[in-house]
Amino acid sequence: MNLYAWLAISVFLLTLIFVIWQPKGLSIGWSATGGAILALLLHVVHLSDVWTVTKIVWDATLAFVGIILFSVILDEIGFFEWAALKMAHAARGNGRKVFFFIILLGAIVSAFFANDGAALILTPIVLEKMKLLKFDTKKMLPFLLASGFIADSTSLPFITSNLVNIVSADYFGIGFLHYAWRMIVPDLFSFAASLTVLYLFFRKDIPASYRPEDLPDAAVAIRHKGMFKASWVILSILFIGYVLSDLLHIPVSFVALSIALIFLIAGAKTHSIEPRKTIRSAPWSIVVFSIGMYVVVYGLQNAGLTYFLGHLLRWSTNGGLYSGTLFTGFAAAILSSIMNNLPTVMIDALAIHAANVKGILQSAMVYANIIGCDLGPKMTPIGSLATLLWLHILAEKGVKISWQTYIKTGMVLTIPTLFITLSGLYLWLSLIH
Repeated sequence: MNLYAWLAISVFLLTLIFVIWQPKGLSIGWSATGGAILALLLHVVHLSDVWTVTKIVWDATLAFVGIILFSVILDEIGFFEWAALKMAHAARGNGRKVFFFIILLGAIVSAFFANDGAALILTPIVLEKMKLLKFDTKKMLPFLLASGFIADSTSLPFITSNLVNIVSADYFGIGFLHYAWRMIVPDLFSFAASLTVLYLFFRKDIPASYRPEDLPDAAVAIRHKGMFKASWVILSILFIGYVLSDLLHIPVSFVALSIALIFLIAGAKTHSIEPRKTIRSAPWSIVVFSIGMYVVVYGLQNAGLTYFLGHLLRWSTNGGLYSGTLFTGFAAAILSSIMNNLPTVMIDALAIHAANVKGILQSAMVYANIIGCDLGPKMTPIGSLATLLWLHILAEKGVKISWQTYIKTGMVLTIPTLFITLSGLYLWLSLIH
């Protein structure tokens, strides 16, 4: 490797360390910006690359902000808590049934409100309900780990279900409907596999029964009836907007932010939320992080490293479509678990472009990369920023999960789920192409 390759790798690793470590609460946005500036100073990237990267990621990051804003508003009016209580009462004291319902709720929330929204909003609600039912830590863990795992493993069906999905779809010019048609079926494979492995892994720790009368009525969770009713209408408009964004070639971020703004105005008029507080809680640092981190990643391409990965991906297709699908998916998963899924999805997207494959082979690689980057982070705590925050939130609430326990659990759950999901992708693409 030449000097520029070593410089590109060094800048990337240094930036990644600071992003994951976050010393003294250093924002991920500042860490990524510092890495981008360093890459510019060392001539690993150029100013023109900054503009190129901005054009690639702006829609994805702003859409993500809109989705999280929408999720926060729903959380503030009690929407998710109402749903959790509804399912807890519907299970009628059956521990295994409520375990299934929690997983189902996590999958639905992840699909429509993004994986981060599902993991970070739903988990504290599940924890609170487990405490009301007087579950000890051993009985809580299956529900908490299941809600965290399902948030990522079922964040596949729509472009908006995961920031990874939006970035990849934008890079390859994939529309909302085109994407959904190819990924809803693999998502169902992932849901079935996730449900199976979660139950088999935790079956001995799931309580056989509980007292639903210890839980409040679901209606108590609703903090404003008018906003609650309006949310169903706005949710319908949001989904219709996603479909129209594809048909009319409108950026998905325009839809997400517009609907979030309408929801904010409605919340302000009904005094059910504090708009300033809600806006401040949005992950604005992710906008700066996305541009900065991907500028750093672009340095790896300039150094020729993504072309090397592209050759490996192309080589994997010598064994056929199935081998190419599995290789791409597992490569993305391993890289995501080691160095975080957000830079991984861009590195692999650049590598897939460099592989210069066409037709069904390219489709398989693109979607396998997304699956690997969505599921792979569950193998280690550093695989995604959401997981690190999720563990921090649980620790603050008195539930500590060691990295050793997390990795052991994550490996056992992720590998079979990933294999089954990638196999489902292969079967579905083979059928529809």
